[in-house]
Amino acid sequence: MQRTHNAIQLTALDDDELAGLYAYPRQLDAPWVRANFVSSIDGAATSGGVSGGLGTPADRRVFGTLRELADVVLVGAGTVRAENYGGAATDPERRRALAALGYGGEADGAPPPIAVVTASASLDPESRLLTDTDVPPIVLTTAAAPSERVAALIAAGAKVVEVGTNAITPRGLLDALAELGLYRVLCEGGPHLVGELVDADVLDELCLTTAPVLVGGSGGRIALSPGESAHPMVRRHVLLDDDGTVLTRWARR
Repeated sequence: MQRTHNAIQLTALDDDELAGLYAYPRQLDAPWVRANFVSSIDGAATSGGVSGGLGTPADRRVFGTLRELADVVLVGAGTVRAENYGGAATDPERRRALAALGYGGEADGAPPPIAVVTASASLDPESRLLTDTDVPPIVLTTAAAPSERVAALIAAGAKVVEVGTNAITPRGLLDALAELGLYRVLCEGGPHLVGELVDADVLDELCLTTAPVLVGGSGGRIALSPGESAHPMVRRHVLLDDDGTVLTRWARR
């Protein structure tokens, strides 16, 4: 029997040690894409229709750390609507400290913007995404999006970026983020967006929390796409919490 040599007790880590385990590579010249998900033991990505239903204290701690490290939080419009997204409520001092350590964060302490992928610009200008945020969200959309929707989002304070003519490709959206100087990408879903990133082979790592619960039901998986494509990954670490939560980080070989 082989023991897992890199299993770590989460409660033994202070905040800097935890951030060090999830630090982005230094001196990036292209986006590094990290996805973060929670799943039940039986593989459900949601409980009660939202991922937050599976959250544990350990998951919330790592979730917050990943946001503190990121340049941008990438999300599909369906997830924004289902989870009632607002802006990323990060700590300015923590962001500055992480930047000084070279882990990520932001030297001026500003929070990472939420970047929403929606080919049709289908977002409510009065949603929390636009009314409960310290920085303007980025709307990644297409030339085919209705002009009145785009105008309403701009009027509400969004930064609208046209990525494609009729559709948004993973490489197209990452090129758009790179042009904005946003290289440390944290993708929080949904499953279709992550499935597209997997299919395009642009997902560099996956952070997965397994919550100690069985939920049954018909909850979907963390990644969905029309076809299968295998991408071998390497386990970087395993974190264990006293309540049974298991947090893993996987990176491309």
